[in-house]
Amino acid sequence: MAKIELIATATFGLEEMVKLEVKKLGYEKMTVENGKVTFIADEKAIPRANLWLRTADRVLLKMGEFKAMTFEELFQKTKALPWEEWIPENGKFPVNGKSIKSQLFSVSDCQAIVKKAIVERLKEVYGIEWFKEDGAEFPVEVALLKDTATLTIDTSGAGLHKRGYRAKANEAPLKETLAAAMVLISRWREDRVLIDPFCGSGTIPIEAAMIGKNIAPGLQRKFISEGWERIPKSEWKSARVEAMKAIRQDVDIRIIGSDVDEKAIEIAKDNAYEAGVDDCIIFSRQEMGQIRSNGKYGYIICNPPYGERLGEKKEVQRLYTRMGKVFGRFDTWSKYVITSDEEFEKLYGKTASKKRKLYNGRIKVDYYQFFGPKPPKSMLGNNRK
Repeated sequence: MAKIELIATATFGLEEMVKLEVKKLGYEKMTVENGKVTFIADEKAIPRANLWLRTADRVLLKMGEFKAMTFEELFQKTKALPWEEWIPENGKFPVNGKSIKSQLFSVSDCQAIVKKAIVERLKEVYGIEWFKEDGAEFPVEVALLKDTATLTIDTSGAGLHKRGYRAKANEAPLKETLAAAMVLISRWREDRVLIDPFCGSGTIPIEAAMIGKNIAPGLQRKFISEGWERIPKSEWKSARVEAMKAIRQDVDIRIIGSDVDEKAIEIAKDNAYEAGVDDCIIFSRQEMGQIRSNGKYGYIICNPPYGERLGEKKEVQRLYTRMGKVFGRFDTWSKYVITSDEEFEKLYGKTASKKRKLYNGRIKVDYYQFFGPKPPKSMLGNNRK
């Protein structure tokens, strides 16, 4: 099977997480840059990467990369790429673009030139003058960065954060990819209790349960490349069967999600049911100060309010001070908090063991990590009550 280059795109700060996931899938030849992990694979990797990557945004097929200082150069080098290897006669290929610090700064012109170059290439190969574009879709992107053009075809369609389980969400939902990253960064294990006292529509508890049960995040959804002739239907079927067989039914997971919003809790319960993990999570309406557990060496992972709206800042800062006192009761636990408030540690009353810069949507945030003590070996697997 021919070797291809794929790009797993990532939110700023999550590139290393995506790299670890790609490596776990068995692909070793990787390059990590800002916002993306490029790796060498074969066609089977398109279904597998789309089904399994929890923290990546999309999986792109890299068609080519070259310097382009003029429109003529962009046209000729785009035309030289083997588009016919992927796009059939009736393929639909819309072109999107972006340009950063490049001579060719007009995105609309770049898009038009790339479109024309692909059409001219396919005209010569297929010997036709008109393309109906009524078949499968191949979304092309031309990305210019410092005069280097990267040409890709999107294999995912909707972003990978759209798992298929979240029919409903509250007002400011946390992206599933970021929630999964928060759990993976924490190194939570399925034999430890996990509490999210600000669970909203349940994204962190659900992503944690899916990780604990080894449920592929893309198992319930479709991908745009499922309609491509180049990838046999049998490859998609094989990848899905592999993912189904990998689900762990033998694990005993205890996750607790709570929130003051009754409506959010009802949504969270529905979402957990849709995700197939409702048996792993107890959701309840309660205020943050009411969280309790007799378990030792557990994890608190949460996305509390940030106070981004006018008038909310002081209220949220008071909440952070209370969090320090409430979470302090869980003296053997590890705590992980994401927020945009740069004064969080001061308000919380403790300096984080580690913090990591991330983005929640367009909001710059820090992921504060407070490591708990390591449990004695005699306690492992016996800490839930």
